[in-house]
Amino acid sequence: MSTNTVENAAARRADPAAAGSPQGASRRWIALAVLVLALLMVTVDATVLGLATPFLTEDLRPTGTQMLWIGDVYSFVIAGLLVSMGSLGDRIGRKRLLLSGSVAFAALSVLTAYASTPEMMIVCRALLGGAGATLMPSTLALVRGLFPDARERSLAIGIWGATASAGAAAGPILGGLLLEHFWWGSVFLINLPVMAALVLVGLKVIPESRSPRRGPWDLASVGLSLVGMIGVVYGVKELAAHGPGWEAAAAGAAGALALLVFVRRQLALPEPLLDVRLFHHRGLSGAVLADLLTVLGMYGLLFFLSQFLQLVWGWSPLQAGLAELPAAVGAVATGLVAGKAARRCSVRVVVAGGLAAVGLALGALTLLRVDTGFPLLGGALLVVGVGAGFSFTVTADVIISSVPKDQAGAASAVSETAYELGAALGIALLGSVIAGTYRDFAVPAGVPEGAAAGARESLGGAVHAAAALPDGAAAALLSVARDAFMEGLRLASGLAAAALLAAAAAAWFLLRGQRLG
Repeated sequence: MSTNTVENAAARRADPAAAGSPQGASRRWIALAVLVLALLMVTVDATVLGLATPFLTEDLRPTGTQMLWIGDVYSFVIAGLLVSMGSLGDRIGRKRLLLSGSVAFAALSVLTAYASTPEMMIVCRALLGGAGATLMPSTLALVRGLFPDARERSLAIGIWGATASAGAAAGPILGGLLLEHFWWGSVFLINLPVMAALVLVGLKVIPESRSPRRGPWDLASVGLSLVGMIGVVYGVKELAAHGPGWEAAAAGAAGALALLVFVRRQLALPEPLLDVRLFHHRGLSGAVLADLLTVLGMYGLLFFLSQFLQLVWGWSPLQAGLAELPAAVGAVATGLVAGKAARRCSVRVVVAGGLAAVGLALGALTLLRVDTGFPLLGGALLVVGVGAGFSFTVTADVIISSVPKDQAGAASAVSETAYELGAALGIALLGSVIAGTYRDFAVPAGVPEGAAAGARESLGGAVHAAAALPDGAAAALLSVARDAFMEGLRLASGLAAAALLAAAAAAWFLLRGQRLG
């Protein structure tokens, strides 16, 4: 008897309505809509801030380093806690974790919206990341339980994957609409009605789901996972920003040591937080690597493209948000058909092809200049969305199908840890490359030292400094600052393209023979 047949029989015994009746089918798809709504808000929050950066810079006056932390601490904390929260959901119930996390996410969104200093903003974003970590692993794990039939599950995961991919591009669009009419805090307050609807509807239509193995939640493993992830990412960030130094080396070494102890502890525990033996599955390992490198390149550049559109081309927030719409359109369109394409052509063709397409599109962005027309950028973003939609959706299906049902939360957490770690590394690495290239520009003669120091912090700082200068000095300062930013953006685009093409090659070998259920 096949695995799918067994799962279908189990579903009928557990909930006859959910297995076959029209009412049960309707409830499943309504529940899916609620789950992807939660996912959408978490992924939107990862990129919506990019569009608000110029407003934050003017209001809170963060330094360049503080601005990078505001941008990436959210993803750092999510990446550090996802495995722990996925395991917690397996133990206490994924629905319970999802709904309680939604309440926390809404409350922390209010605090973030009214942050009054850069330091407060960093802390609020970190706490918001902690709440977000409770939502993401629950969504994919619950999809696994809602749709025991493999082909129906592939469509559901396609919708989930399209939402995850589109969320990155939808953030700037939503942010643009809000920033046209409200202050920057509105990009966080939009979470309130969404989370309220999620909780009210989710209470009625989402079934509870948990692992039958109910071992204790190991707090030592939680701490090791968090310290390890943040230490490694911070070390990489500092290395990219400032070159070799004791601080980067200490953070990276401490993080690596914590992760090593974490792995050894998981192998020794009878009920581990994460069964690291899952990575012996070549398909799962290949899918995780593909996700990490895809997000690294895509998120890192989307975060800074919003600044390029507003501060270099001078577009409004709404125009800048709509400019990134092609990526969302491409991701949604391909995400919905990715499972069918993988069954027809093979998993590795679809994933490796999608990654290669994203890599080539990011490579095209190395041609961007201050006077480049939108067709180049719009076309590249469309291809990025198409490639990401294919890759994300199929890799999510591979990961969730590679493990027993009772480990769905842990497997989902592994998938989303790669997603969030990629986002954090993308902003940190590519942002550090851009910042490192940018800060070395030669300040024109006649610009006061104070204005020059502010201009070197960030492009937003240069725009602010130029506003207080005479017209000639302001124009000269903005010209060299924008050229320096563009040079960094082109270099980062090339590095992101190389990472994606390497991921395509790795996926081609690691996913050999892999098939969807």
